[in-house]
Amino acid sequence: MARRALRLLAGCALIGVLAAGAGALYLQDKGITPRALAPYIDKRTSGHNPTIEGVGQWSAAALVRLDRGESRLPVATFAAIGARAALPFAGAAAQRRIVSTSDEVRRAIAAAAPGDVITLLPGRYQFAGAPLYVSRPGTAGAPIVLRAEQAGSVTLEFALVEGFIVSAPYWHFENLAIRGVCLEQAQCEHAFHVVGAAHHFEARNNTITDFNAHFKINGDQRLFPDHGLIDGNTLRNASARSTSSPVTLVDLVAASGWTIRRNLIADFIKSGGDRISYGGFVKGAGSDNVFEQNVVLCEDRLRGAPGQRVGLSLGGGGTGRQYCRDGRCITEQDRAIVRANLIASCSDDGIYLNNAAASELLHNTLIDTGGIQARFAGTSADVEGNLVDGDIRSRDGALLRLNDNLSTPIALLYTGYHAQRRLFADDFQWKQAPPRRAKVDELPPDLCGGTRPAAPSYGAFEDISACQK
Repeated sequence: MARRALRLLAGCALIGVLAAGAGALYLQDKGITPRALAPYIDKRTSGHNPTIEGVGQWSAAALVRLDRGESRLPVATFAAIGARAALPFAGAAAQRRIVSTSDEVRRAIAAAAPGDVITLLPGRYQFAGAPLYVSRPGTAGAPIVLRAEQAGSVTLEFALVEGFIVSAPYWHFENLAIRGVCLEQAQCEHAFHVVGAAHHFEARNNTITDFNAHFKINGDQRLFPDHGLIDGNTLRNASARSTSSPVTLVDLVAASGWTIRRNLIADFIKSGGDRISYGGFVKGAGSDNVFEQNVVLCEDRLRGAPGQRVGLSLGGGGTGRQYCRDGRCITEQDRAIVRANLIASCSDDGIYLNNAAASELLHNTLIDTGGIQARFAGTSADVEGNLVDGDIRSRDGALLRLNDNLSTPIALLYTGYHAQRRLFADDFQWKQAPPRRAKVDELPPDLCGGTRPAAPSYGAFEDISACQK
């Protein structure tokens, strides 16, 4: 027993010299970042005598400081990303239905016809018992809309496992504040469950808080809710989710052709179960899905909790065959695009690819994350113009085609070296003129909505202040 204890103690002591020797190079070869090694050491040394536990805790904390710094990134304001004060109605209002109570909302949804605009008067609407079943179809020329006139004027409180279960096409939801109010967090699973035939779903300019998965999207009976849009929403939680269920604010399985754009996605901490959570993923053998111009802050108002938080993922943790679009999940995702996103303050990878074929990762900015990781032989990706405070790496047969990115090898992270992070002051402002690429053939979008110059800066934005006005 004493010999085993000495071996453990010696192993922990080696952490202090990793930065200067072959250990750091070995960890780089294995794709193990300091922030990934720290919890492993902490777990392996816990339950031993106080000396070993103390060394393990000290070593883990030292690794986190090297990789993440003494303090986390400041809470930033992104006024132009996520839900805003008003979203004018873009369609005709010939069939406007005014509702003012929870019962009237239910009745209006149950009787909705193509072209209806169900408008909620200002106030608080409480729902318990049965979910809101959205099963009456709209049409391409006459979608059904449920909205508030002004964002922030209407709050829907759901004491429900699932709020809206949307199983019909062409429904739009706008300007709503939706909050989970279950007594136990595990009982508030989804604000929206978009399923089966619910293609061409849209959610725009909503603020959604306190659910395990704000959007759950999946097929049913060989029908798939394709061609959806999640645009300009604020998705966050006010506290860590005490649940063993998945915590992923945009949880998309087997659907194709979705665009997830200009959302603020923050504070998705899972404190139960495996403590692994995601800001958003697309998986289940879907294709042609896009994450673009989102701000993903794994830790914003909530900080320092144990667990692994991943920013965005193509493939997530994989999918059971029975849930896959093709029944097999030969690949988890085909031809997906992740571009012009700011992803920050994550205890794990900023972008993770799992059996994601023909992917494109373009002009993203990753600060204080585990970087970009691609795994398994089904993964291939073009990775261009990204600014990564960390490493870009492949494992287990994944193929990455790297073209003009800024990143830092893992070995240097063990010395506390963060060249890309040093480019920024607080709130993601450039300290000096940003590093620029040579002229590119196709200009990327700008996170903040501006026009990129012919020689764009690396990463997602030219000037972050345009996002903060």
